[in-house]
Amino acid sequence: MPVHLRVVAGPRKMALAPGECQHVTIHRTGHVTSAMRQTAPGTGATETAEGRATVSEDRRLEVLRAIVEDYVATQEPVGSRVLTERHRLGVSPATIRNDMAALEEAGLIAQPHTSAGRIPTDKGYRLFVDRLAQVRPLSSPQKRAIETLLSQGIDLDDVLARAGRLVAQLTGQVAVVQYPSLRRSGLRHLELVPVGGDRLLVVVIADTGRVEQRFVEVPDLQGDVVLDDVTLGDLRTRLNIAAAGRHLADLPAAFAGVAEHVDPALGPLARLIAGTVVDAIGERSEERIVLAGTANLARSTIRFEQGLRPVLEALEEQVVLLGLLTEMAGEPGAGPVAVRIGSEVGLEGLSEASVVTTGYGPAADDGGPVATLSSIGPTRMDYPATMAAVRAVARYLSRVLPS
Repeated sequence: MPVHLRVVAGPRKMALAPGECQHVTIHRTGHVTSAMRQTAPGTGATETAEGRATVSEDRRLEVLRAIVEDYVATQEPVGSRVLTERHRLGVSPATIRNDMAALEEAGLIAQPHTSAGRIPTDKGYRLFVDRLAQVRPLSSPQKRAIETLLSQGIDLDDVLARAGRLVAQLTGQVAVVQYPSLRRSGLRHLELVPVGGDRLLVVVIADTGRVEQRFVEVPDLQGDVVLDDVTLGDLRTRLNIAAAGRHLADLPAAFAGVAEHVDPALGPLARLIAGTVVDAIGERSEERIVLAGTANLARSTIRFEQGLRPVLEALEEQVVLLGLLTEMAGEPGAGPVAVRIGSEVGLEGLSEASVVTTGYGPAADDGGPVATLSSIGPTRMDYPATMAAVRAVARYLSRVLPS
């Protein structure tokens, strides 16, 4: 039969009006359903069409919370006597054992070995993250350290490397920082720099601070046109005006208009520059990430039953990994921080891992972020601390990037 639990909503997910609570039903399949209930005024009783919530329902959720927190802290299966000694649950070990049996029947905890305690399952972690976890804000010294370290970055590469190191240090896990997507960025400036002979350096500077550079060979100019500083400056100005307010992915069409209205002798050069910009924002430019803290996976406190090799191989598949992180950050209703746990990740090498991700940078026209910042570790991770660290570093990263 299904297990009924009553949840008092945490601050991350929802706020309940006075007299309301949330009634969670955990079915034997592990499927979780919930409904809002109204407490009868002056009675303290919660009346529902499905029946009344009881004290034991709240306690079972507290038991689940205690099991998750203790297992994360100790790496050891958690037994009923330990729960009674460490947590003020107000009941006997026998009652706790009954609650644990109900949670196990619902698929939220499991017994890894005979005579051992219990550990959370992926479904148990999911209920913990969605309903019970409270994201702990970073301390003031931690916040100052993040702001100071990121503000000292000398360029985009340095800032993103620092952000990766920060997340890895704060979580003790792997950090993945995506470079701002050029296709979702705007153009701050396009520079054309003569470098001698018949060569130009085309510099694309995005509004996120990302810079791409390409060399081009200047085609033969027809007629009396000379590519001096005045002519080059005029072409640069036209191209920057055409690009104003546009995303980089929209620039080819804008530049095509410039090529049609400049001196016919400059048309081939304008089209060449447009093609160069297209190359600069091509698909390969989208695949750049910063990985930090990979060595953390080898620490004795992090264990994967399948071994470390599949996890490292999954991290090397950067295109697949970026697709996962971008999908997570753009999921409707994901909130400021998205979390996938174990089998939810959908990658074989990360089937025993959890991924915590958020977006950073100015929002694109579709409302999505220009890039993602993530932490990857075992399912037995400190979810509240990891979510707080990822969110805090992303916020400061957005502040220090050029706007």
